[in-house]
Amino acid sequence: MSAPYVIRGSVSLPEAELMWRFSRSSGPGGQHVNTSDSQVELRFDLARTEALPPVWKERALERLAGRLVDGAVTVRASEHRSQWRNRETAAVRLASLLAEATAPPPKPRRPTRIPRGINERRLREKKQRGETKRGRTGRGWT
Repeated sequence: MSAPYVIRGSVSLPEAELMWRFSRSSGPGGQHVNTSDSQVELRFDLARTEALPPVWKERALERLAGRLVDGAVTVRASEHRSQWRNRETAAVRLASLLAEATAPPPKPRRPTRIPRGINERRLREKKQRGETKRGRTGRGWT
């Protein structure tokens, strides 16, 4: 990896806790496809890591429960022909996944009231529109 991948603030992915696996990418290719292990699989053991604060770790374990296998989250990348670029892509993807999973919950929405003046104006305009329509009837024209 070229640089430490920051999750948020001063917390970053520790290089020692990242497990890399390389394999051949699937799909069409050319002369190069059957000889290079360019697909990258990156595993990060979320359950046993000490790099994340305990609150973040709990939040991430809860939000990523469907993606975890034995407490570890896995990310794959095979878009590029170069293994190095796939490594970069996988690491960035993992960092953004963890940033999203550890983000604090949004503040609850506080319901707002409609101002009285706006409601009165709406009712006044409705009344005026009704008067306009009532004036279009043919009653009293004899």
